[in-house]
Amino acid sequence: MTPEILARLAAARAYRDLSDLARQGVGSTSSSRGSSERIQEARRLRVMTNALVDLVVLGEALGGASWDEITQALHRHDVGTVRTEYEDAVSDWQAAPAEAFNGIGDDAESLDTWYRAHREDTDPAVENPASDLLQG
Repeated sequence: MTPEILARLAAARAYRDLSDLARQGVGSTSSSRGSSERIQEARRLRVMTNALVDLVVLGEALGGASWDEITQALHRHDVGTVRTEYEDAVSDWQAAPAEAFNGIGDDAESLDTWYRAHREDTDPAVENPASDLLQG
């Protein structure tokens, strides 16, 4: 098990949580909730999306992507700034204690089950996207 896999599973959880919250937003479109509540819910999605981007960047950095590639993908210009922004998190994840990997198989299976339950015809046709990480 590697820190890269741990980061990719964390990103998968973030995708799942973001999807669930977005679906709730659609469901409450015609509710009598106030403007403030709808704005706060949308803002929470933005915060979660930013956290998701950070987890994906972390996974890619741990997987060996270059800082040039990451900077370009983020549509940023200064490689040094991007590296500085993420290098502490990369170091922390590289030093993850063994306990960080406890229960990871169950977590992956739970994500797989969620994915199969929500998969649409246009989604990737994989059965166990999270568990497949553990096989590689």
